[in-house]
Amino acid sequence: MAGGWTQDGAVNEQIEVSTREAIERTRARVRPAGESRRACAECDEPIPEARRQAQPGVTLCIDCQSASDRTVRPATGINRRGSKDSQLR
Repeated sequence: MAGGWTQDGAVNEQIEVSTREAIERTRARVRPAGESRRACAECDEPIPEARRQAQPGVTLCIDCQSASDRTVRPATGINRRGSKDSQLR
């Protein structure tokens, strides 16, 4: 059953798109592409061989990566598509 100007299944479609986008952002963050650097991009210290093999595409040493992880904030989950219901709240 459609409500207002929406089509049947519009809410489910919006949920599926939001979920798919969140998964794509997570995969892009977790698996960096390319060859690992030998020296850290931040502090220029050597990156251990074990870390480069365990995490392909790594660009930061463990200390700099830990500092970066502490500053990253999770997505807020705000509905930026501007559905009618979200504008009424």
